[in-house]
Amino acid sequence: MTSRVPLPAEVKRPFRVFVNGVRQEEGSDFRVEDHTLLFERDLRKEGRLGAVRWTAIFLGLFGTYRQNDSVDVHWDSAEGTRVVVGLNIIPPEAAG
Repeated sequence: MTSRVPLPAEVKRPFRVFVNGVRQEEGSDFRVEDHTLLFERDLRKEGRLGAVRWTAIFLGLFGTYRQNDSVDVHWDSAEGTRVVVGLNIIPPEAAG
């Protein structure tokens, strides 16, 4: 079960990776292959909500209790610290 997170071209090593605001360590939490972060766990974004779900949330009938992970990367450049947030996550079944 490997979740993939492609890195934007502008991201350069060394970089720091965060999942849901928690610092991740290369080797124990993820590995890098072909400018892609590979996590040996299930990471997911909630995706778009339909009109019925938005209406139910607005009316307070229920909330959105789906998994919604955020992967952020920080790195240093000549311009200072750069950050990309909410990178695209390719879940295990789609990474195939």
